[in-house]
Amino acid sequence: MSEPIPMAELVDWTSSVAADVRAGLYDVRADADERWHVRLYRDDQVDLWLISWTTDQGTQLHDHGGSSGAFSVVEGELTESSWVDGPGILRDHARTEGDTVVFGPHYVHDVRNTQSRTAVSVHAYSPPLETMSFYDVEDHRLVPLAQIWTDDPEEQLPVEVVERRAS
Repeated sequence: MSEPIPMAELVDWTSSVAADVRAGLYDVRADADERWHVRLYRDDQVDLWLISWTTDQGTQLHDHGGSSGAFSVVEGELTESSWVDGPGILRDHARTEGDTVVFGPHYVHDVRNTQSRTAVSVHAYSPPLETMSFYDVEDHRLVPLAQIWTDDPEEQLPVEVVERRAS
């Protein structure tokens, strides 16, 4: 894993590309069946993604495998639930157009669109993603469900883990 770039640079990346998306420089699609996403850039220090979120689309509770990150909301509104370790709770935050969130390598959250309008966001990770871990919450503790090797931030929890948790 390469050295991460400073968090301020991650914010610069997502904010700059968000402005370009608003200016119409990128083609954005929306797919109600599967969250649409496209990698815009990757080198050995940063990975940059454009993602659209239709109603009820979201991630699962996850971390970014030791990568720091930032995301900027281009349009619409996203709800982010971030893990607060001390009290052992998830805290919801409305992230609206123009908001940027920056986070360190141990951040655990999920992101979802609960609104009727499609949301669009730009995400940057440094160093680029290599793994993601997924979690559940039980008794005010994070319970690890799975860790997967991936360079795609839209990776989902493996089906066998979901089925095992349901039974």
